[in-house]
Amino acid sequence: MAVFNHISFDEHEQIVFCQDKESGLKAIIAIHNTNLGPAVGGCRMWNYESDDEALNDVLRLSRGMTYKNALAGLTMGGGKSVIIADPKLKDREALFRAFGRCIDQLGGKYYSAEDVGVSTTDIMIAHQETPYMAGLEGKSGDPSPFTALGTYLGIKAAAKHRLGVDSLKGLKISVQGVGHVGYYLCRHLHEEGVELIVTDIHQASLDKVANEFGAIVVAPQDIYHQDVDIYAPCALGATVNDTTIPLLKASIVAGCANNQLAEDRHGEKLKALGILYAPDYVINAGGIINVSFEKDYDATLSTKKVEEIYHTLMSIFTQADEQDRTTASVADEMARTIIEAAK
Repeated sequence: MAVFNHISFDEHEQIVFCQDKESGLKAIIAIHNTNLGPAVGGCRMWNYESDDEALNDVLRLSRGMTYKNALAGLTMGGGKSVIIADPKLKDREALFRAFGRCIDQLGGKYYSAEDVGVSTTDIMIAHQETPYMAGLEGKSGDPSPFTALGTYLGIKAAAKHRLGVDSLKGLKISVQGVGHVGYYLCRHLHEEGVELIVTDIHQASLDKVANEFGAIVVAPQDIYHQDVDIYAPCALGATVNDTTIPLLKASIVAGCANNQLAEDRHGEKLKALGILYAPDYVINAGGIINVSFEKDYDATLSTKKVEEIYHTLMSIFTQADEQDRTTASVADEMARTIIEAAK
């Protein structure tokens, strides 16, 4: 397994491989950059097919957190962790206690929180072993509603810029992944009169949004070619790729998934087709923004900060047009400028 010359290494400060035989823990912690402060980013639990797949995922996610925290105006660096295990695992206490001990050994250089496959209950278990956990119950709690709010506002910004509309009413939006964050996003969209087309690998999640919001359900492989205004990827990453881009009929890609572009060049492909892309780490920053208020938690202040996502995206869209560049490259440059200034 290559590390320093890995395609996604991108000058990471530290990568820690954790293993605990008794609990079965196998985890990777990636700290990308701490110029702005301690690295903060959630823990993903997934049944990766290989160690290299897990490493690539955590490196991409970690870098994304650095840029996300920078453009959100937070005094946090970027990091991420993954646990290689079945997210449906029932008995989780020993696993997350061991994970908490691994986090504790870093002495506060990295704070973890929940992500795909991990709940706030899991985070509270790990918290029994270390103070370096975020998104705690009784404080900022579940970040999902705030991630969804920021994504909803980002979709409105994209619709304003690309379609010239202030309201989403009557638009058709396909949402790929209607789990925790995706569900809250669908609720916001439904309340504004959006026609929803959805898919997910979990039937219970699909039934919920179909029953509550009148969403049309399609098979996972059929979500890309739907005749919609906006495609919202809200599942795992890399769904915008060489195979799927030719299928898209949407004029906007804006969703809450991390690492939506399989490669940077896919941003160029979207631009060439006239499809507006809302950079993922900008539009989905609501959750980490909410976590940043953990110490003296105030939901009102957190919400006001999340609302800034709309204006940040509008600035990125405008600059990209003026400079004839991709929105992703503009966002990356803005983030790197902030990070370098804090060196």
